[in-house]
Amino acid sequence: MDVFETNTPIVGMLHLPPLPGAPDFTGNRSAIRERVRRDAVVLEAGGVDGIMLENFGDAPFYPDRVPRHTVAEITALAATLQECVSIPFGVNVLRNDVRSALGIAAATDGAFVRANVHTGARVTDQGLIEGTGHETLRLRKRLDADVAVLADLDVKHSAPLAERALEETFADLVERGGADAVVVSGAGTGESVDTDLLARVLDCRDDRGLDVSVLIGSGVTPARAPDLLELADGAIVGTALKEGGETTAPVDEAAVERLVGAVP
Repeated sequence: MDVFETNTPIVGMLHLPPLPGAPDFTGNRSAIRERVRRDAVVLEAGGVDGIMLENFGDAPFYPDRVPRHTVAEITALAATLQECVSIPFGVNVLRNDVRSALGIAAATDGAFVRANVHTGARVTDQGLIEGTGHETLRLRKRLDADVAVLADLDVKHSAPLAERALEETFADLVERGGADAVVVSGAGTGESVDTDLLARVLDCRDDRGLDVSVLIGSGVTPARAPDLLELADGAIVGTALKEGGETTAPVDEAAVERLVGAVP
């Protein structure tokens, strides 16, 4: 995945507060924009290799397509992000609106998107979510967008609709689904990844001779980073970079530096 200027990228999460239209929106667009600007600058100064913009505060999430006003708000914030950092950034539109994320990234020079359910189907708190990889990759082609797709394997906060062998699920995600990188996470936000699962995923990749990065999607801390990143190719990190270890708190530059400094 030729997105980052390092072999072991750390992507810092920029969790957005509730946006207009979400139940907990406070009515202050300017404060959200300043929060994006401040957190993005702190993440870059702390040494991360990329930033992921995500509408984390919009719960309860739409299962697939979000309203037009949400797309507009995230696009405006991605444009703000584009102005204030020089490192690659990407977009995740929760819960699984990858088409909107791709459109936003293409319009703002974003380098990647995250697809929570790219292939297969998952049972979630939003109900049944089905993969949209067939639409995502066709849209990317139509837009002529140089945007990588980071696709989750057994995405957090979900369960499989039916049990399948890990090897089959992984192969479908990469070989048939065309994912550019695979994300392996714990069961929920900030929860540690199962190292046995991570090892099995890496074995699947190597056994099939696939040239695809495997990233950790949750639970990476300064204490665990050396061991986990000896295995995986990089990580998406949010909670460990925040003040007091609270997911919705502002980014703490010292915490970013500690995490980045722990990368082997």
